[in-house]
Amino acid sequence: MSQVLAVDLDGTLVRSDMLHETFWSALGSKGLGAVAAGFQGRAALKAALSEAGDFDPETLPFNDAVLDEIRARKAEGARVVLATASHSEVAERIADHLGLFDEVLASDGHQNLKGREKARVLTDRYGENGFAYIGDSTADLPVWKAAAEAVSVDASSSLRGRIDALGRPAKHLSTEGEGLVKPMLKALRPHQWLKNMLIFIPLLLAHRLEVATVFPALLAFAAFCLTASSVYVTNDLLDLSADRAHPRKRHRPFASGALPITWGIGLSGGLLLAGLAIGAFVGPVFLLVLAFYYLCTLAYSLFLKRQTVIDICMLAGLYTLRIIAGGAATGIVLSVWLLGFSIFFFLALAAIKRQAELVDVVAAGRGAAAGRGYLPEDLPLIAMMALASGYVSVLVAGLYLTSTEVAELYSFPSALWGICAVLIYWLSRAVMLAHRGRMTDDPIVFAVTDKVSLFCGAGIVGLVVLAARYSP
Repeated sequence: MSQVLAVDLDGTLVRSDMLHETFWSALGSKGLGAVAAGFQGRAALKAALSEAGDFDPETLPFNDAVLDEIRARKAEGARVVLATASHSEVAERIADHLGLFDEVLASDGHQNLKGREKARVLTDRYGENGFAYIGDSTADLPVWKAAAEAVSVDASSSLRGRIDALGRPAKHLSTEGEGLVKPMLKALRPHQWLKNMLIFIPLLLAHRLEVATVFPALLAFAAFCLTASSVYVTNDLLDLSADRAHPRKRHRPFASGALPITWGIGLSGGLLLAGLAIGAFVGPVFLLVLAFYYLCTLAYSLFLKRQTVIDICMLAGLYTLRIIAGGAATGIVLSVWLLGFSIFFFLALAAIKRQAELVDVVAAGRGAAAGRGYLPEDLPLIAMMALASGYVSVLVAGLYLTSTEVAELYSFPSALWGICAVLIYWLSRAVMLAHRGRMTDDPIVFAVTDKVSLFCGAGIVGLVVLAARYSP
């Protein structure tokens, strides 16, 4: 067995790619200016991103099988070297955190230590066949060819065949995983598509359940789901460090390493194009609303979510945009009552979401919410915002019930006052649950799995049916 073990970093030691990690971190914190060095070459880009893109080595998704192999070789007296195409500053931070490496060989601002260049440097340093090498991709074939022993990590069957054909002693490590299809579907966050049901609100309130409105509404729903998932993927890439510091979000596919972050741009772009194509079929007005929604969500992901209060207002606006999109898709004119209720009601839900996150921060003893602009001492104010906005939305709903529109649509409009009572109870309870740390997800998603919320929803539906069908 070789006395020197060289270990690759990206895709091998960590279930990620540090170039992409630092790229998304720099883009999220510094904007496009942080990645301008890419025009000067890959090595220069890595050097620039190592300075602009921050990351926490402790939260990286390390490959346990590789760590076990390193520890076993060190126990046998081997010298372990981290040999990576990542920038030296990034590699040094990871090596210092693990405390397993005797030496670090990495790229700098001029040299990109990958493939043949990595093979040359290792051969010059340790001699032909003077080291064993752990890698994961076809780019490592020149290194394996110069090594005394080849160790692969999660290599495909075709790559394993090419490694074995080199005639070197070979070892193939495979880690247990759930494949890529399930993490990819999880990255789309299909449970969040429930929010897009708001598109159907205009046709339901207008009592326009007909083919001419239902069909475009269904297409609009599909377009919003695809476009929203595109933003979710982008947001997860921008929030890698913050998600890994979160007790629940660290299990997201990109943050956990279950899905390669190199897939992110292609997946996000493909979803966006599909959503816009369907949106164009629905109509130009809806397409404009959909494009505006995407730009708003992108601005939110890149910058606005870290701005106190503005982030809550943006979330409320994005909810309301879904209702506006429903009107644009079906041609139904929205009333000022519906828009007024939506703004205040969704402002309450957004505040509840931030309240729940801050409660987690306090429970974990952290000084601030990762990736947000809020401090633990802001918690009472956020709760007050949630209650005040929620109660104002109920007031707007009550004023709407006195309008002539309601009298024309319902035969027994008095029954609708019961909805106000249900909403006051549900909003008050949601704030209370968030205060107690029991609001573990987005309020709308939480409501779908909460029995009391489902009962309240059934009660509201029952009151609407009663108001529409009962004649006193």
